Amino acid sequence: MTPDPLFRQLDHIAIVVRDTDQALTFYRDTLGLPVVCSEVIPTGNVRLTHLDMGNVHLQLVQPLTADHPLQSHLDQHGEGLHHLCFQTDDVAESVAQLPERGLSPKSPTPHDAPRGRKAAFIDPESTRGVIWEMTGPM
Repeated sequence: MTPDPLFRQLDHIAIVVRDTDQALTFYRDTLGLPVVCSEVIPTGNVRLTHLDMGNVHLQLVQPLTADHPLQSHLDQHGEGLHHLCFQTDDVAESVAQLPERGLSPKSPTPHDAPRGRKAAFIDPESTRGVIWEMTGPM
């Protein structure tokens, strides 16, 4: 029997960038994607900028400190796709359900996300190498 879906829908596709303002010259100015919001998340030391792609957002993720883990990701891989984020009805509840599904959370506690939401990552070692994030509804 197939378990109930963990996710409701795709929330955003995240692209890691070195400089959001420079990246916006491509994503906003060349591709014409309108900016929905841009917010610094102090607890995560990142700037997250959402652009509207119609049925999903494109999120630009800029690490703001030299020791941020995404800096080493940028050094190794350069700018590009980082993760997929899906909506779930309740992030904390979904994190608690992960072990039942053979999945491991990156952290047992959800982190701050744009516009007052919470989010949590699933450890990519339990997701066949893909970085998945969950966030709550707007």
